[in-house]
Amino acid sequence: MGKKTDFLYLNEQELIEAGVLDYKRCIDVEEEVFRLLSVGDYVMGGDKHNSHGIMMKFPKESPFPNMPTDAPDRRFMAMPAYVGGRFNVAGQKWYGSNIINPTRGLPRSILMVMLNDADTCEPIALMSGNLISSVRTGCVPGVAVRHLANKDAAVCSCIGAGPVSKACFEGIMCEAKGVRELVVCDLVLEKAQAFANEMSERYSISARATTDLEESVRAGDIVSVAASSVKPIKLENDWLKKGSLLIFSGRGAVDEEYFTSVKTIWDNTKMHEVYYDEHMLLPENERFINGIAVQIYKFMYEGKLPSITESVSLGDVICGSRKGRESADERICFIASGMPVWDVAWGYELYEKAKEKGLGQTLKLWDDPYLA
Repeated sequence: MGKKTDFLYLNEQELIEAGVLDYKRCIDVEEEVFRLLSVGDYVMGGDKHNSHGIMMKFPKESPFPNMPTDAPDRRFMAMPAYVGGRFNVAGQKWYGSNIINPTRGLPRSILMVMLNDADTCEPIALMSGNLISSVRTGCVPGVAVRHLANKDAAVCSCIGAGPVSKACFEGIMCEAKGVRELVVCDLVLEKAQAFANEMSERYSISARATTDLEESVRAGDIVSVAASSVKPIKLENDWLKKGSLLIFSGRGAVDEEYFTSVKTIWDNTKMHEVYYDEHMLLPENERFINGIAVQIYKFMYEGKLPSITESVSLGDVICGSRKGRESADERICFIASGMPVWDVAWGYELYEKAKEKGLGQTLKLWDDPYLA
């Protein structure tokens, strides 16, 4: 007689009832994960256990009429991870993205999170992943603000006015208690103004919208770059004020002078060691083309910055083995590349809460597995 197996299915509304929008709780959970990253109590994909995931993109052309073809931001991606500590769970975020989805009344990306028993491999939960991913993305900057921002930071500038940028601002506001002004910059002024109006009302702060990138960056004590623009956003060194915290959760670039004069702190240097090695296997004409991380890799390759193995992870700062902010005037850049450990840990926290509240639908995998 084999073992009966069932698992919990949680839809989006049930996750809301379980607390997926509780940014303060999520920041605490993600801080726990940063500590686990620092000591190595986690596993991600790949031979070196630090792969972000595996992406499937469609070809530019296809002879098959039903096969999709490549387009901006069109992909599927599988992102597996094991998270240790009190979580002790394996899981995966699986998502597809198509930039035209909003015209169909759908989110650009549609995500699911699966959790599995790390020993037996049985599924324990399957859940809607959009809000899990959005909130955890916003809460990683929240952890960065908790440990790296000046406590008297008064102005937050958000570059980008989409859902990810809003989530990042929500996470930042949980920790940036002194922020009294928001500046939102977007190519579409109406979107920026709607963002500014919403957050001004929610947090009782002044807020304004602009399409002027330089103006918005110069204003910020905390600058959050979370735009989904296909073309990276380019900042200049002298736009960023003394004591500022620059957080990259999206595409962007800053000139060489900036990175050779600031402290850069990463979400996980171990993952970027793998990224760097993989990047250097590319043909020379394909290296250092796009993204904030590969821009820094270029400066490392040229000997203008310390190697990634000498760099600082936020988890090490939290655990006290490396230094974070050392003065009020110090400028810091935090690189948040996104990892499935966040989705798995936050998903597990919500799964536990859902069980407490009796939420979700139990689905049967089998009563007696045929192949046991």
